Amino acid sequence: MTTSTCDKDPAHAPRSAARKNLRFALHYLEMVVAMFVGMFALGPLWSWAWPGLDALPAVDAVVMATNMTVGMAAWMRVRRHSWPQIAEMSAAMYLPFLVLLVPYWLGVLSAHGLMMGGHVIMFPAMLAAMFWRLDEYRH
Repeated sequence: MTTSTCDKDPAHAPRSAARKNLRFALHYLEMVVAMFVGMFALGPLWSWAWPGLDALPAVDAVVMATNMTVGMAAWMRVRRHSWPQIAEMSAAMYLPFLVLLVPYWLGVLSAHGLMMGGHVIMFPAMLAAMFWRLDEYRH
């Protein structure tokens, strides 16, 4: 009978479920922090490049989603995620805003509702994308 190197070397031992779940949670937190970094780093550039942008709520919401997506995508690339994974997560971040633009344009949703709703829905949408590829985010 032979033993595998996993039995002898703790560095190659399989991770416990608790450790995988912690890794998943930390990865989510890392992406949220990266989103805020993108938002705070790129926001002032947009204010300088396009004065009065905040007077156009639909455009402002998409720009905000873009700022957050750039930060998150950059961090995912640093963490060596594939481009398809980055595209999936980016879609999860834009989708809430795109869905909410329809009621905003119809006058059913206020500009504040568009911005807040998009941000609130973005977090569970990202979590859903992570659960879609659970094994990849728990590694």
